[in-house]
Amino acid sequence: MLIQVLLILAALMLFTFFLRQSHTARLQAFKRIGFLLFCVFGVFAVLRPGLMTWLANRVGVGRGTDLLLYMLVVVFAFFSLNTYLRFKDTERRLTKLARAMAIRDAVAPARAFELERDETVDEQDVLAR
Repeated sequence: MLIQVLLILAALMLFTFFLRQSHTARLQAFKRIGFLLFCVFGVFAVLRPGLMTWLANRVGVGRGTDLLLYMLVVVFAFFSLNTYLRFKDTERRLTKLARAMAIRDAVAPARAFELERDETVDEQDVLAR
C-alpha cells in the first residue's frame, strides 16, 4: 500500500533529520512551517471531509479519518522526538553551566583551610557571647 510506504518514509526522515541537525534558526523555521501546514490541513479536513476521504482512497486508506489518524501518529512522533532532543540539549547546557560555576567558585585547598578555620573562630565568638 502507498500509505505504508509514505508513513515509513516519514518516520525515517523525521528520525534522520532530527538526529543530524542541531537546533538552528533554519530548523526552527522548518518546524514552524510544518506545524502551520498541519494546522491548515486539519482545518481543511474539517471543512471538506469528502475530499479527505477521496485523498485517503488515493493513498490506499479506506476513510479520511483513518488518514488523519495516521498523520497524527507521525506528528506525535515528531513532537516526542523534538521534546526529547530539546530536554537533552537543555540538560547538556545546564551541566556545562554548573561545571563552569564550580570551576569559577573553586577555592584552593590552602585557602579553603583558612576560610574554614576563620568560620570556626567566628562561630566560637558568637557562642561565647
